[in-house]
Amino acid sequence: MGVRFALAGGREGWTRTLLTAVGVGLGVALLLAATSVPNLLQDRAERGDARKVPQSTKTVSRGDDTLLTATADTVYRGDTVHGTLLRPDGSRPPAPPGVSEVPGPGEMVVSPALRELLSSPEGRLLRDRLDYRITGTIGDAGLVGPAELTYYAGSDTLTGGTARRVASFGTHTEAEPLNPLLSVLIVVACVVLLMPVAIFIATAVRFGGERRDRRLAALRLIGADAATTRWTAAGEALFGAVCGLLAGAGMFLAGRQFIGSFTVWEVNAFPADMTPVPALAALIVVAVPLAAVVVTLFALRGVTIEPLGVVRHTVAPRRRMWWRLPMPLAGIAILLLARALKKDGVAAPAFVIASGTVLVLLGLALLLPWAVEAVVARLSGGPVPWQLAVRRLQLSGGGAARAVSGITVAVAGAIALQMLLGAIQADFMKVTGQDGRRAQLDVSLPTADVATTRQMVKKFRGTEGVRGIIVGIEADAARPGPLRKGEDFIPRTQFTVGDCPSLREMARLDSCRDGDVFIVHDSTGMVPDDYIGETARPGKPVIFNLDATTDKPDGPPRLWTLPKSARTVDSRKDPAGRTAFGIFATPGAVDTGLLDAPVARAMVKTDPRVPDAAEYVRNTAARIDPLMEVAALQNIQRDKNYASVRTGLLIGSAATMALIAASMLISMVEQLRERRRLLSVLVAFGTRRTTLGWSVLWQTALPVGLGLALAVAGGSALGVTLLGLVGKSAPDWSVLWPPVATGAALVLAVTLISLPPLWRMMRPDGLRTE
Repeated sequence: MGVRFALAGGREGWTRTLLTAVGVGLGVALLLAATSVPNLLQDRAERGDARKVPQSTKTVSRGDDTLLTATADTVYRGDTVHGTLLRPDGSRPPAPPGVSEVPGPGEMVVSPALRELLSSPEGRLLRDRLDYRITGTIGDAGLVGPAELTYYAGSDTLTGGTARRVASFGTHTEAEPLNPLLSVLIVVACVVLLMPVAIFIATAVRFGGERRDRRLAALRLIGADAATTRWTAAGEALFGAVCGLLAGAGMFLAGRQFIGSFTVWEVNAFPADMTPVPALAALIVVAVPLAAVVVTLFALRGVTIEPLGVVRHTVAPRRRMWWRLPMPLAGIAILLLARALKKDGVAAPAFVIASGTVLVLLGLALLLPWAVEAVVARLSGGPVPWQLAVRRLQLSGGGAARAVSGITVAVAGAIALQMLLGAIQADFMKVTGQDGRRAQLDVSLPTADVATTRQMVKKFRGTEGVRGIIVGIEADAARPGPLRKGEDFIPRTQFTVGDCPSLREMARLDSCRDGDVFIVHDSTGMVPDDYIGETARPGKPVIFNLDATTDKPDGPPRLWTLPKSARTVDSRKDPAGRTAFGIFATPGAVDTGLLDAPVARAMVKTDPRVPDAAEYVRNTAARIDPLMEVAALQNIQRDKNYASVRTGLLIGSAATMALIAASMLISMVEQLRERRRLLSVLVAFGTRRTTLGWSVLWQTALPVGLGLALAVAGGSALGVTLLGLVGKSAPDWSVLWPPVATGAALVLAVTLISLPPLWRMMRPDGLRTE
C-alpha cells in the first residue's frame, strides 16, 4: 500500500518520491564513487608498472629482441611530460604497452592529450622542444590516465653508458609501507567524508513527512491500526530509497563517462577505472533501503496518528539531552583509549579510531536538534520576519535542524581533519635548503669536456628570459705523493673553476677578478680546515690526475701550482643548497685542460618579466641533449605518500561539499513545498514578500549558526584528541575558520538560490485545493 501511495498518489506522491529519489541518488552516487577508489588506484598502478623498465641487476645481452631506453621527462608550464627515448638493437625490439611499433630515429608516438596540446597554440614552445615527427598514438594500455602527457621517441644516439638495455617492459613495484600517521589520517578522512553522505540519505527519506502523516490518518479512519500505518509509511520510504538507488546508479554511470575530461589535483582516470568494489557496492544496495525503513519507523515513534488527525500539531514533548550527550563523550573516551594503547606500544586498530570518530560526529548531529529547540524556546519579540522565523522553529525545529546537520558534521570533521593535517605535515616536508630567489633552475650538464661545457653555457646565456647563469666546473685536486708517515691516504680536495659572479654564489668573497684563486674552508664544519690545508698550500703544487685507488698518476702528472696570493675565505651554500669547498679558481688562473674528469654544474637565473623563461631554458637544454635534466629550485619538498593522501582529501572534500550544497537545496525546496499553503495564507493576509524572504533567511541562519558553533566546539575537541593520538600537542587554531567560513558561505548561497521558488509559492491561489 505504501508503494501504491508513492506510485499512484497523484502529484503530491510523485513529488515526494522524486525529491527522495534525487536526494538518495546523490548520496548513492557519491558512495559508489568512493567505493571505486581502490579499483581506480589499483588500475592506475598496474598500467604504470606495465610500462616501467625492469630494474634487474642482471645485465641484458644485446640481441635482435632488445633495445636501449632512457628517461627524458620534462615539465611544461607546471605539467609533467613523461618521455622515453628508445633505440632498437635489432629487428624485433619489444614495444611498450599501448605502442604497436617502436618509433624510428626522429619519430615519436604520443598520448592523445599530448597530440592535442602540440597541435594547439598553447603548445608552441613544447613543439620546439619535442622536435620529432609524430607517427602514432599511444593506446589506453600505455597511459595512467587519458589526460596524461606522454611520448616515446626514437633515437640513434643512445649508448650503453647513458641508457639501459631491456628485453621487455613491465615490473612489479611493491607499495611502500604506509606511515602510521598517514594511516590515522586516512581512517579519519574516510569517516569525515562519508558521515555527511549517510546523514543526508537519512534526511532524504523523511521528505514530505507532515503530508504523509495526514494521509496515514485517513488510513486510520478506514480501519487500519497504528502498526499498519507505520509499515505503510516504511513501504513508501522504501520505494523512494529504491528509486534513489537506481537514480544514484544512473548518475554514477553517466558521470563516470566524463571523468576523463577532468583533472583534479593531477589525478585523472579512465571511465573503466571507476568500478565499485563488488562487496562494498552490495553493502550499499542493502544498507540504503534498510536505512530508509529504520529511519522512517524511528521518526514515527513519537507521532500519534489517529483517525481524525495527527497529534503533532499540539505541543511536542521536549527533546532530552541525557541520551544525546553521552554519545560524543563515548567517542572521545574511545579515542583516548586508543591513545593509551599506543603509549603501551600496542597500535590501535583502525576500527577503534573509526568508531570513536563516528560516535563524536554522530553525537554532534544528535545534539543539534536539542540545541535548536532549547535556544528558540527562549526567544521572543523582535521584527516581524524574526518572529515568523522563531515561531516556525518553535513549532517544528527538527526539520530545520536535520537540514543543516550535514553541514554541521562536515564542518566539525573538516576542522578536526585540518588540525590533524596541519600538525603532521611538518613530518612529511623536507627543507631542501634551496633558494629560489638567487636562482630558479638547476641544470645538469652531461659532459666532462670543458670546451663543450663552455659552449653549453654560451647557449644558455643567449636564451630568452635568462639574466644570469651560475657555473662551476669541479674536479679533484690532490697533494702530490708519496704518502707521509702516519697517513693512510694522500689528502685531496675539491677544485672548482668559475667566473667571479658564480664564485660569489659559492663563497663569501670581498673582491674578485679574473686570475684570482681562493682557499675555501667548509663553513658547515663537516670538513676540517687542516684537512683542506694539507692539499691547498699556497706556493705548492697540486695534482689533478692522481688515482684514488693506487695513489699514482693516471698518465703523465698534471700539476698546477697554487699561487702564494691565494686568499682564504669561507664557503657559502649555493642556490641549490650545496656547499663547495677546497680550491676556487677563476678561468684566468688555471688551464682547465689539466682537469681530470671535470663535472659541470649550472644554475640559471631567469627574468620574472618573461612568463615562459623556464620553458625557453628547457628548450635550449633539449636541443643540447634530450637527456639533460632541468629542475626547479624549491625550498620545501613533500613526501610522495603524504602528497597523494592530501590530494585524495582535497578531491573527497570537494565532492562532499558539492553533495552538501545539493542536499541543502533539495531540503530547502522540500520545506518550502510543505509550507506552501501557510505562505499563501500569509500573502493573502497582506504580508510583504520581503518580510517572508527575511523570515526564510532567519529560519536557516539560526540553525546554521547553532550548528557551526557546535561544529567548532565538537571539531576542536575531536581534533585535540586526535592530535594526542598521533603524538602532537600544539594545535593550530587558525584552521578553525576556513571550514566555518566555507560552511556559512555555502548556506548563504543555497538560501539565495532558493528565493526564486519562494517567490513562486507566495501566491494567494496556493490556497486552492481539490
